[in-house]
Amino acid sequence: MKKKTFARGIHPPEQKHTTENLPLEPLLPPEKVVIPLLQHFGAPAEALVKKGDDVRLGQKIGDSPALFSACIHSSVSGKVLSVDGFAHPLGKPMTAVTVVNDGEDRPDPEIRGKEDPLALSPEEIRIAVKAAGIVGLGGAAFPTAVKLTPPKDKSIDVVIINGCECEPMLTADHRIMLEHPDDILNGAELVRKAVGAARIIVGIEDNKRDVYDLFHRHPHDSPVEVVLLKTKYPQGAEKNLIQALLKREVPRGGLPFDVGVVVQNVGTAKAVWDAVAQGKPLYERAVTVSGSGIPEPKNLMVRIGTPFHHVIDHCGGLQPESNLILMGGPMMGLTQASPEVPVIKGTSGILVWGEARPPREHSCIGCARCVSHCPMGLVPTRLMKCVKYAALPEAESSGILDCVECGCCQFSCPANIPLVHWIRLGKNQILNERRKKSASS
Repeated sequence: MKKKTFARGIHPPEQKHTTENLPLEPLLPPEKVVIPLLQHFGAPAEALVKKGDDVRLGQKIGDSPALFSACIHSSVSGKVLSVDGFAHPLGKPMTAVTVVNDGEDRPDPEIRGKEDPLALSPEEIRIAVKAAGIVGLGGAAFPTAVKLTPPKDKSIDVVIINGCECEPMLTADHRIMLEHPDDILNGAELVRKAVGAARIIVGIEDNKRDVYDLFHRHPHDSPVEVVLLKTKYPQGAEKNLIQALLKREVPRGGLPFDVGVVVQNVGTAKAVWDAVAQGKPLYERAVTVSGSGIPEPKNLMVRIGTPFHHVIDHCGGLQPESNLILMGGPMMGLTQASPEVPVIKGTSGILVWGEARPPREHSCIGCARCVSHCPMGLVPTRLMKCVKYAALPEAESSGILDCVECGCCQFSCPANIPLVHWIRLGKNQILNERRKKSASS
């Protein structure tokens, strides 16, 4: 069988062996949860509760009228302790609802599923998904209800279910696929119906052959194709996955809508099914906990708002020599300043290292390895220099906003130049300037 893939990319050490055979374990929620009102791409939600309010498990506690937003639900039942600023995994304090857990998990009486989910209309599916606050669980946290509402001039013919999990060390998606194939395929069918597509393609990398074999022989009535992909990073990035599976190229500045495709992560597909079939809001997610600083690596189902330290304590505790905590994978993960930050909808992994030190940076030697490996066909060193010397218009014309910050350039750079950091800085500066101009016009 010829395995599909995309151009360029890298092959970092996978390091998945410590958790890939460990089933998902439910983690008991802590004494209190801190639930940020921004856990998604777009506008933050506004609090619907105040200090002293009684809340139920799954109750909506935050919402926004903005198109690009997602509602927020309580992950425990109990009393609201505060609605105030709190440390956030994205790096700055944001408004969060703190709930003291009563340990009873009293469910919200409004939660109820549909009797025949697969018989629902596209609009009914979208309404249920929006009400559940579902976002992309692969990391970008894009509101799923928006993805299920393509522009009227964009005809969608393919739904891609992303089972790559190409980041090293992360295995939570692998476990979801092994343990919940029916839910994923049913969720994929709901996505297909919502966008009016004819085909479903499930893309799985060949380091998960057990999942491929399971899905390939799994009986299902919907038009599902299961495709084996070469293991390569960042195969799970939307544009690369579309190119690998369909040979379609998303235009610069464009979206998968523009080439007739909607991409959903396997965890998101399961969450869609849970929302429609059970009425279950997105108040927990699968998280891989690993790294040299974790005595007992695990795959866990964690309630949103659980502090990192509670998760780490369940896996043996933070070791004295540990000095680096990441949210996400080692390639695109975000360094955390404190283990007090809460798990959010975009927390795919918590990685801890002991005695981690940044490599020493040297001058660029012009080897062009960053260019050879960039999956977006960019010139990372040129973008870095444009940002460093304040040539932002040139950086924009050179495609800096097309960078997906995958880290291939930085991984392959023998000079250890922090290319992603410079590019991220430039993107933020350009987008901030755009916001200022938009606000003043």
